[in-house]
Amino acid sequence: MGATVTTVNGVLRGSVVDGVHAFLGVPYAAPPVGANRLRPPQPVRPWTGVRDATALGPEPPQVAPPDTAGPREGADEDWRDVAGAFAAVEHGARSDECLNLNLWTPDPSATGLPVMVWIQGGMFELSSTAAYDGSHFARDGVVCVVITWRPGAEGFLYLGDGIANVGLLDQVAALGWVQENIAAFGGDPGNVTVFGESAGAMSIGTLLALPAAEGLFRRAVLQSGAAHHVTSAGDARRVSGYLADLLGVAPAREAIAAVGVDRLLAAQARLKLDLLRDPDPERWGQAVVTTSMPWQPVVDGHVLPGPPVERIAAGSGRDVDVVVGTNTDDWRLWLLVSGALGAITDEMLTGPVRTYGYQSLAAYGLTPAAALEAYRARYPRACPGDLLAAVQTDWWMRIPALRLADARAAAPGTGRTYMYEFAWPAPGLGAVHAIEVPFVFDTATPDAPLFGPMLGDHPPQDLARLVHGAWVSFARDGDPGWAPYDLRRRATMRFGTTSEVVDDPRPWERALWHGLR
Repeated sequence: MGATVTTVNGVLRGSVVDGVHAFLGVPYAAPPVGANRLRPPQPVRPWTGVRDATALGPEPPQVAPPDTAGPREGADEDWRDVAGAFAAVEHGARSDECLNLNLWTPDPSATGLPVMVWIQGGMFELSSTAAYDGSHFARDGVVCVVITWRPGAEGFLYLGDGIANVGLLDQVAALGWVQENIAAFGGDPGNVTVFGESAGAMSIGTLLALPAAEGLFRRAVLQSGAAHHVTSAGDARRVSGYLADLLGVAPAREAIAAVGVDRLLAAQARLKLDLLRDPDPERWGQAVVTTSMPWQPVVDGHVLPGPPVERIAAGSGRDVDVVVGTNTDDWRLWLLVSGALGAITDEMLTGPVRTYGYQSLAAYGLTPAAALEAYRARYPRACPGDLLAAVQTDWWMRIPALRLADARAAAPGTGRTYMYEFAWPAPGLGAVHAIEVPFVFDTATPDAPLFGPMLGDHPPQDLARLVHGAWVSFARDGDPGWAPYDLRRRATMRFGTTSEVVDDPRPWERALWHGLR
């Protein structure tokens, strides 16, 4: 029998395993249905009695992504069937209370424990907490919270109607819940660290620039994501208009909300397929085409007043200590998963963008022939697919991370910034995207949910202890265990078979991408 905890909304009963108390499926906002559909989150309704918090809560409505390798011969079957195949979760009554969180604490009666809030990745199209177990953080004296939030059109529909970035506002609401309630679980609301990976890290980069998030966290860890990949208001409104066209309704929030979850997800899946099959920058906008992400944070001028990295350079988030980093082979994962790694040719890399979609180096702002020559000189044994993976890793992850660190290092009065690179190569994969996550959670075992199959038979437990310990140390007192980043030394902790601090390990990449967006 687990302990009971009294929150501002009511009493929760959790469970306890090996001395760790878990409270699962806890609502942090009202169900986003009815009048709340496609709108900013509203406060939780109080309950009477004792609410059971021993099982994971429902996930927000979402669509699993199609194969990002691009169009295939004979792939033009009825789009309703295709969209149905991508549906990832149940819908209907069970998804009503989808804005919920999971929490692990070593002792609800404690005081002043550091708090870590995880924001998971998923291309701004997925939001599931099932693979993230925070019990090892609790074991080490941290109150760990993992949150859901609305992805896809549910969270990032933009119609120019004064409502924007609902998915980010979900994250803000969850952080507000932490401020109000975490002391009841032993945590210190003044010592909150947000940490996240991929779209979760991009979310955090945006939260650093979001006025509504100011003061809600003291520290931040951005894993393979930074503060650069956002959508302009014009492109976002255009994408949302295409969604309304697929639904056969006016581009108005009430009209789109009225179609129901299943129809919206089906149209969203069709829109993603249309983007992958016809990646025309004139139709979608170059940022949408290059990322293949129609739903992501929008620079709307109000919720998000300007591009995040520009706001950060001007001082937004200056009171927050930051750890930011990437994996050595980040984007190689997606070329492996799609089967495209061995199919890429030099002609694809140097061809026109429209002919080869986002596989051309021109899509990343590079001069294709010159860039290919430079990357081949840098990686002489790499095949064309691996050269593309290196370019994509730099464009998506490494250069944004470096620019975020540089912006903070150059801004006076800004909190400490630390840089890392995760370099341990998983067997047959390399140090690919998300491979660091089980090391951060100290769950690096072959049977770990979601990540286990990537790790091989014997993932190094000493590395897991080192990485996890660095994150715990940073959450506790702001020091992960190596020197802060500055513009002179650019100290970077490289986690690998041998872990060590390296000064300025990526000068070549910084020089090549200088001045490019």
